[in-house]
Amino acid sequence: MESFKEYSNYHDQQFPPEEPNGISSTKAEDDRVNSDELINDNPIEQVKLTVPISDDPTMAVLTFRTWVLGMASCALLAFLNQFFGYRQNALYISSVSAQIAVLPIGRLMAATLPVKPIRVIPFISTWSFSLNPGPFNLKEHVLITIFANCGATTVYAVNIVTIVKAFYRRKIHALAALLLTVSTQMLGYGWAGLFRKFLVDSPYMWWPSNLVQVSLFRALHEEERRPKGGLTRLQFFLIVLVSSFAYYIVPNYLFPSITALSFICWIWENSVTAQQIGSGIFGLGLGSFALDWSTAAGFLGSPLATPGFAIINVMVGFIVTVYVLIPIAYWTNSFEAKKFPIFSSHVFDSDGRQYNVTRVLDYKSFSFDERGYLEYSPVNLSIFFVYIYGLSFATLAATLSHVALFHGKSIWQQTKATLQDQYGDIHTRLMKKNYEAVPQWWFYVIFLVVILFAMLACEGFGKQLQLPYWGILLACGLALIFTLPIGIITATTNQQPGLNVITELIIGFMYPGKPLANVAFKTYGYISMVQAISFLQDFKLGHYMKIPPKSMFLVQTVGTVIASSTYFGAAWWLLTTVENICHPALLPEGSPWTCPGDDVFYNASIIWGVVGPLRMFGRLGHYPKMYYMFLVGALAPLPGWALSRRYPAVKWLRLINMPIVLGATGWMPAARAVNYVCWGAVGFFFNFVVYRRYKSWWARHNYVLSAGLDAGVAFMAILTYVTLQLRNINGIQWWGLEVGDHCPLAHCPTAPGIVAEGCPVFT
Repeated sequence: MESFKEYSNYHDQQFPPEEPNGISSTKAEDDRVNSDELINDNPIEQVKLTVPISDDPTMAVLTFRTWVLGMASCALLAFLNQFFGYRQNALYISSVSAQIAVLPIGRLMAATLPVKPIRVIPFISTWSFSLNPGPFNLKEHVLITIFANCGATTVYAVNIVTIVKAFYRRKIHALAALLLTVSTQMLGYGWAGLFRKFLVDSPYMWWPSNLVQVSLFRALHEEERRPKGGLTRLQFFLIVLVSSFAYYIVPNYLFPSITALSFICWIWENSVTAQQIGSGIFGLGLGSFALDWSTAAGFLGSPLATPGFAIINVMVGFIVTVYVLIPIAYWTNSFEAKKFPIFSSHVFDSDGRQYNVTRVLDYKSFSFDERGYLEYSPVNLSIFFVYIYGLSFATLAATLSHVALFHGKSIWQQTKATLQDQYGDIHTRLMKKNYEAVPQWWFYVIFLVVILFAMLACEGFGKQLQLPYWGILLACGLALIFTLPIGIITATTNQQPGLNVITELIIGFMYPGKPLANVAFKTYGYISMVQAISFLQDFKLGHYMKIPPKSMFLVQTVGTVIASSTYFGAAWWLLTTVENICHPALLPEGSPWTCPGDDVFYNASIIWGVVGPLRMFGRLGHYPKMYYMFLVGALAPLPGWALSRRYPAVKWLRLINMPIVLGATGWMPAARAVNYVCWGAVGFFFNFVVYRRYKSWWARHNYVLSAGLDAGVAFMAILTYVTLQLRNINGIQWWGLEVGDHCPLAHCPTAPGIVAEGCPVFT
């Protein structure tokens, strides 16, 4: 509890303290003389420990090196992340890899390229540029990393293309698919400008994951003396990088089974119940763990970059859901749970078999066939999937309730202070003093152009995507409403509640029986909000590193267009060249192309799009009681808020974040129990034990350690694929080659008389 309390020292300052005039700074503060400006008055301890307060506005920024290395990094990361995204243990390659790789290349370019200016139009115009304006500098490096961040941001719309071609086995016009991909990624930028002052300029919105990159930038660029008996941050980083790189050949190629070790299954080989409890992939994961960094960081992000109080909230939510709620619901046979696997993202018929969607879908009109549905079976879900949806309802309501209760007054004060331009810390003052802000109309122009692209994608090309124009406008409205509250949670906890379920629910009621309309609406509503938050997060990184805002805007816009186009191209290539991609039963043993994330997306399109919420969670379905979870979520923050008001001295009460608790298991599936167990254990150790007992080490090395582990995994994964797996050399055939945890009975139903392949039949 004492460790938990330490986080209240900064968390209770996430919003400015109330002052008589309702603002957190005065005009006099903004007019400080230069000597006073160097006082680091940022209220967040982690930011003070990590982010420098110096700036050199004379540094070259948008150089030839920036454009070449930035666009190349963006395209390469986009290709690799889409490429590895179809794998069983989906690998996410963060921009940290590019951040490291471009440094020697940039310095090599600075040492070898000619410095003589080049005229763009000889003899006509005097406009020129230099291939080599001087030494490769920090700000060039930051902008290249922002380019890479665009490439590292996954493109949700590609899931639509995947399920159309690989699961529904239909055709989609390539240009329509490309316009869909680009427009969904760019739409959120249109209204990101509305929230810049709230989520970027505010010092209380500190974006924890940005500190990883800030820490690495400092390690790579600042001259540092090696401590006696210790290492510089750069030396430490290189050791971690090499070690992570060398080790990852084991879980990635030689011994994939150590990505999930479930000993309970091995002890009770013939017990369905034991394997349901012990399997880290298909069960509750009790006692499971992994010897693989990608398992700990693959779905939930680096545990080292997540604040300790957020880790506690996530793990409390995980434990209550997975080890209390689900076992009670399953073993009391709630919603006939025993007919189906305890943990599965698939949909089932009344006999426990996987749902045959062809019997309820008219492929000619590609819409719901009610007659076929009545003759066949209602849709059934695993008990885990039922409660994941219910908790998604609760999380959405809790997000609005939590922000209103805990931060409503502060947001209003912040709004008044922002409108008076009187809100900021040392970093905000330096940015305002040295650089010109991005004009608001730039954001509006992007919004209008992208809306036209979205309309063309959905209304043109024979209306293949099924979504009418009003659906696009409604999706934009939803995203706009939720960007600020969800942005606040993301900027302070490194956790992001999603809009995917509520968007599916709304369009499922309004426009039922249209699977592609459902997923398109979900993507425009959910991802445009995600992209707005991603844009603001990168803006905050530039804010910390003192990058001119207009340069940031240009790099993010160009980078997003390149990234979304590359994601689409890579997916289209794989979907048309890899035989039986996304169909594990038809793939050779050891093949990684199982598409776990797309499988979840496909089943969601059946639930919400084909059959629709009326026949799932409405009066015609099995699960109408899940709607009560909206009420549960709305009321959930009230006890914590009331207690924090009643006992203001007990500061840790303000750290209870019910949207995070209720939405903790939102990544499941495709994340599994073993991912949460490893993520929580690593995060607790470093962000509580190490942070409390060895704070100086934590300040110097924690984020650098995270960056080194990420980069080593990424480089080895790329090398392994290019040299071995691309040639279908999938390793020695042995027990440890299986990409699983050797719990074959964990997916079995336990209701009497239900038949499932590879499972015993209970009587």
